Amino acid sequence: MMIRKTLIFFFISGCLAAPSFSQSLSFSGNSLRVLEETPEKSTGLEKIYVLYSTEGVTASYTSSAGNRVNWLKYGNLGGGHAEEAASSQDDNVSTLAVLEGDKGYIIEDGDRRYCFWVTDYLPHRLKLQSASPAPDQECGVSVIEVTGTGDPIRYFTINGMQKTLDQEITVEYTTQEWNEGLNPSNFQDVAVSRKFESLQPQYRLSPPNYCSSTFKVSGDKFLKAWNWEESVESQIVNPYSVDARTFADQLSESSSEDTEMSGSNQIGSGQIDGLGGSAPCEIEFEAYVTDGIIHHEWQLTRDPGFENIDYRFTQQDLDYTFMEEGTHYLRYIGSNADGSCEYVSDTYEVTIGESDLKVPNAFSPNGDGVNDEWKVAYRSLLDFQCSIFDRQGHQVCHLTSPEQGWDGKVKGKTVDSGVFFYVIEATGTDGKKYRKSGDINIVKFVGTNGTSSGTEQ
Repeated sequence: MMIRKTLIFFFISGCLAAPSFSQSLSFSGNSLRVLEETPEKSTGLEKIYVLYSTEGVTASYTSSAGNRVNWLKYGNLGGGHAEEAASSQDDNVSTLAVLEGDKGYIIEDGDRRYCFWVTDYLPHRLKLQSASPAPDQECGVSVIEVTGTGDPIRYFTINGMQKTLDQEITVEYTTQEWNEGLNPSNFQDVAVSRKFESLQPQYRLSPPNYCSSTFKVSGDKFLKAWNWEESVESQIVNPYSVDARTFADQLSESSSEDTEMSGSNQIGSGQIDGLGGSAPCEIEFEAYVTDGIIHHEWQLTRDPGFENIDYRFTQQDLDYTFMEEGTHYLRYIGSNADGSCEYVSDTYEVTIGESDLKVPNAFSPNGDGVNDEWKVAYRSLLDFQCSIFDRQGHQVCHLTSPEQGWDGKVKGKTVDSGVFFYVIEATGTDGKKYRKSGDINIVKFVGTNGTSSGTEQ
């Protein structure tokens, strides 16, 4: 007998894969159709056959060459320890007398050998009873407990390596995903389906249910193929984990030496440089959150480590005007009902420059689109009053904001070239006082470089 086993081990590598093999092998006596699985080539197996029950089932193999066929069977030790299985043959059809489930088989047909595994499903049959959330949840995953029966279905390769047959247990639920395609972008409910190899008492699901959802567990693929699929569904489970996206929308462009211009600058939490500039600097901060976030907090500080918080704002969106010179740090924190799960945004860095005021002494309102308007260059000014006079001392223009400018017109008509006089009083957000006066030269000529000349005072 030992010699026989040694010879079998020697021939293991001779197991063949042939398209005609499945047509040559048949099963009879089974009430439900036989299901076929094609394993990886490394297993040495041609097929895995799943029968609902092997009781009363026989297997037959037809040798196209009319050879005398020999049957061998093996268990967890692999094909090297295969033993002969009793069979009978009528002409070129060989029949296995007793088909055992959860066994590997080798058919010797002349110089050809075919290897396959037979699974008896009934001892492993899946039966589901209930699904419910685990008492102890974790941030970032949903933990679902399932009660039922049905052990993993194992099989062994020709070399005796244990493998698990994928039963495709399905868990379905609803979560929320960030969708850039929405207008405006937001979190959107999406259906999720996760597949698992076998029944487990507990499933850890990622992404978690960021919104209220039921959890449906169903399977397996073999029962589904036989139209006997099992399924259970939990009650509605409220979200435990949280997620969010934050954005900053600066309502005015940051400025330094240039005249401040109105505009919009939206920055997400992944792009947090470039905020600030001249005070007053108004920025809208928005948080888009999943359903599990109940508590909102924006934290504002001068401390980049957030160890000392200057202000806390308990709202989802924040509209804040920065007035003080220096660097400010702001972040959003959203948490669930009991504060056990938190989302912390990246830090927004807002830099407000010290106040400054520079005044040009010339401009050329000649309609060429270059230097046609007289405007100051400023940063972080709070109060601003500017009066412009002609040579006779008549006021021709009065400005109440550094954003305003003079187009060189009086009563709708552009003035002639000449010298005008300005008086400015302003206060910086840092408390600095400005009192400036000087000439404004209006020139109509165009310089050699195509622009009108002018300097700052």
